[in-house]
Amino acid sequence: MIASAWIGIALAFYAFIAIGIAEGGLGVLLPSILAAYNLTPATVTLLFLSQVSGYVVAAISSSLLASRIGLARMLLIASMTLTSALVIYAIAPRWHIMVAAGTLLGLGIGLIDAGINTYIANQGNANVMGVLHAFYGVGALLGPALATTLLAFGMDWRRIYLHIAGIVGITILGMLWAVVFDYKSMNTRVTTQDADAKTSLKLALRTPAVLVAGILLLVYVGTEASLGNWAYSVQSLSRGTPEVIAGYSVTAYWLGLTIGRLVMGRFVARLGAIRTMDFSIGLLLAGLFAWWLLPNQLLSLPLIGFALAAIFPATIWLIPRRVATTMVPAAIGFVTSVASLGAATIPTVLGWIADQAGLEIIPMLMIPLALIVLALHRWLVRYAPIKNEQTTA
Repeated sequence: MIASAWIGIALAFYAFIAIGIAEGGLGVLLPSILAAYNLTPATVTLLFLSQVSGYVVAAISSSLLASRIGLARMLLIASMTLTSALVIYAIAPRWHIMVAAGTLLGLGIGLIDAGINTYIANQGNANVMGVLHAFYGVGALLGPALATTLLAFGMDWRRIYLHIAGIVGITILGMLWAVVFDYKSMNTRVTTQDADAKTSLKLALRTPAVLVAGILLLVYVGTEASLGNWAYSVQSLSRGTPEVIAGYSVTAYWLGLTIGRLVMGRFVARLGAIRTMDFSIGLLLAGLFAWWLLPNQLLSLPLIGFALAAIFPATIWLIPRRVATTMVPAAIGFVTSVASLGAATIPTVLGWIADQAGLEIIPMLMIPLALIVLALHRWLVRYAPIKNEQTTA
């Protein structure tokens, strides 16, 4: 990889740190938001649900937008949208305004996720893909760690969101630099004509492997987000874990995910992506059973994070090996944006159920989600075989 390409890689890594912080901090701040607006676990899920429309728009438009205006401009727009949403979170005087801002947050995260994953997948390096998602984990563990620490020092949750907005806002500067100085790696359009992008998107939507991969990642992201959003509440409110310990246990969950993604490239190089995912899902089920059946221990959360680590990047890594080259940008844009729907819908459904059955039901409900991921993965292995299991180390 040429030296100048690492500028784009660095921008991509920071963008994933930013969206990780934006998403990871919510779980720790959720009880404060519940108290501020006098909400229940069911009503607070409107914040998750409002993100759906933004994710849907991102799923439909990401490859078309990148084709028309270039990746850097799309990422600049997405960064501005995400930062604006976080500022609104911080200053919203009424609950419905914060809920409405969730649409902007979903759109910003969806476009960044789709654009960056496509950019890195085109680098042809499994280690870089794993490290990219490790940087999401870095952001996701920094989010709850930052929120827990600032809450412990007495800072209001609104001011914490302003700090998060400032961190995410740095992404705007990076993408603005790429646009102003015409950084070729990110300004080259994915296709030469809009018609080509539209055709690729239509083909992707008709390809079973793309649709199944999208559903798999939707369930996976929903599982990952549900743990990030609800684990703190389960530990502190349902199991009586001291708040600081509960907050740092969520940080340990994201730390496990980060470590797993840092070493993912070595697992893929040695075992191949398919067997890496088999191992990961098996370990995930073991960790989820431990979290459910052994409530007084905290080791299961970092184990679950480590187990989840490889599933998303390995699935993305396999897409160019399962579909035609011309379809790859549309396919990755679609599956990553659809996957983001899981971050809104599945924690929402779990919140509704927990409102009736209690927060302790959430660990048990994680297990069927992991079994669905396993079933979809095995379907892809059987009906969408990959071209090869070679990877660039």
